[in-house]
Amino acid sequence: MKKYMDENFLLSNKASERLYFDYAESLPIIDYHSHLPPNEIAEDLQYDNLTHVWLRGDHYKWRAMRTFGIDESYITGDKPDKDKFLKWAETVPNTLRNPLYDWTHLELKRYFGIKDLLSPKNANEVYETTGDQLKTKSHTARGLMKQMKVEVSCTTDDPIDDLAYHKKIKESGFEIKVLPTFRPDKAMTVEAPTYLEYLKKLSAVSGVEITDYDSFKGAVQKRHDFFHEIGGRLSDHGLNCIEHETYKAGEPEAVFQKVLGGKEISTREQRLLKFDMLLEFARMDHAKGWTQQFHLGALRNNNKRLLTKLGPDTGFDSIGDFSQAEGMSVFFNTLDSTDQLAKTVIYNLNPSDNEIFATMTGNFNDGSVRGKMQFGSGWWFLDQIDGMEKQMNALSNMGLLSCFVGMLTDSRSFLSFPRHEYFRRLLCDILGRDVEQGRLPEDYDLLGTMVANISYHNAKNYFKF
Repeated sequence: MKKYMDENFLLSNKASERLYFDYAESLPIIDYHSHLPPNEIAEDLQYDNLTHVWLRGDHYKWRAMRTFGIDESYITGDKPDKDKFLKWAETVPNTLRNPLYDWTHLELKRYFGIKDLLSPKNANEVYETTGDQLKTKSHTARGLMKQMKVEVSCTTDDPIDDLAYHKKIKESGFEIKVLPTFRPDKAMTVEAPTYLEYLKKLSAVSGVEITDYDSFKGAVQKRHDFFHEIGGRLSDHGLNCIEHETYKAGEPEAVFQKVLGGKEISTREQRLLKFDMLLEFARMDHAKGWTQQFHLGALRNNNKRLLTKLGPDTGFDSIGDFSQAEGMSVFFNTLDSTDQLAKTVIYNLNPSDNEIFATMTGNFNDGSVRGKMQFGSGWWFLDQIDGMEKQMNALSNMGLLSCFVGMLTDSRSFLSFPRHEYFRRLLCDILGRDVEQGRLPEDYDLLGTMVANISYHNAKNYFKF
């Protein structure tokens, strides 16, 4: 019987162990998509306690606590930090078979050297022990990143962000590259009641008075240029799906004028304007040699009562069942037809669509870049063992796993970097199992090179930060 969370955690045989320890374990981390707050890195924030660094903003944990019957006052409410942590410790033993159980203990072990399983029995001791360590330089925001050998970390930023903290980080000489990612979702939400307010802010930061569609695109271009100057090389879009609409020349301009005038627009007009905006943003990415990312398939803000009370991104989103294939096909084909399709990563949230995403990437690989079109790692609800393995199996069957750019944290927490280890261990175990079953040759130079590439080198060569 194997022991839980020992040195061979997730590694089921000797081939898996050799691949992980010889080829993956020691590699640095390129975390090319996260939601880390750049102000905390710029200020090298010293965290007050484990609740501050671990529970604040983590809607994965919040959902589990609500499911276990913990009152909201201990989750997003005003209870003392220690009381919130004790409630989390009460929840943890009941998260068995949920990835939170693994992540919790991997993070306690890697950052704080705590090997005991968290429970109400040792919660006070864990809180005090970690609190002492969080007072040291090795456990500030920057210290936590350095512990995990992070080489590059990309945040997610709105076009109107002044990127002041990114500039401060760069000027400080911090050895880890912290780069912004251009996320223009709000620039596309033309149906939002606050959209005209957003345009005013966009106009102010860009220095472009937005009076029509051309000036809107000019303002976005100015911000895109600014992100590039600061080091940004990625864009990202969080969408249900890529909706497309056939329209005549001049229609996007006319619809945008209606939006500026405060007039209501139809669902069709929303779709055509958003599709045209997405094409324009994609052409900006291509012109600068950026990589564009699309996170598709989330059905957000399902609980309207608690959305009103707590706001978005508080744990009330789920997997959606949107139609994905046709929209992606039309969008990528439109760009490819004029040779303006940038390097692209598409992330799928519905496992039933894995093969759709994996085969869609193959349609637009043209030999110009190795793995130009990427089927991205399992994300959000799928960044666990089953979800990641299904994604890699679909990619292996329909494309080339060897060209895969690997894992990312997609997290707001500085304690989430061990998810790269979690992924690397799983990758090595998948390959090791195949070796054991005679499905792959026992050629460690061949397989080890593949492991190292997926864990680190492919991302380094692909994104060219």
